[in-house]
Amino acid sequence: MVAYAIIVFVVAVVIIGARVWVNIKKLKQANSSESWDEKVIAGLRSRGYAPFNAYPVDFFLALPDDAAAQIVRTRLESEGFGVDTKPLENDPELHVSLHASKTMKLIVPDMQELGRRMTALATEFRGRYDGWAA
Repeated sequence: MVAYAIIVFVVAVVIIGARVWVNIKKLKQANSSESWDEKVIAGLRSRGYAPFNAYPVDFFLALPDDAAAQIVRTRLESEGFGVDTKPLENDPELHVSLHASKTMKLIVPDMQELGRRMTALATEFRGRYDGWAA
């Protein structure tokens, strides 16, 4: 009878320990401070992108109309971006897709700051920043 109680106790401790370990692992993943930009740049570097070489980077915004797109285009071109626009057909509120590109180094803090600036710019004109690609 005592052996049976010891076995039950050991099994319970193993189950509790496993649950604690799984929950700690989930918590670490949820609290990861690694941003989307960091993950993308890490992925690019693992595919051979050199950290200090400049690469063409594309930024995507969706804007409500041609007037907003023209103002955003003017601002971005003054900062050295190449910009083109096209109609956006599948969104009932945002009718223009703006693509801006610039050759730059893929440095995490710089890309995070550009993401914040693009988000602010899109928001200023009731639009949406959809991210970047290299």
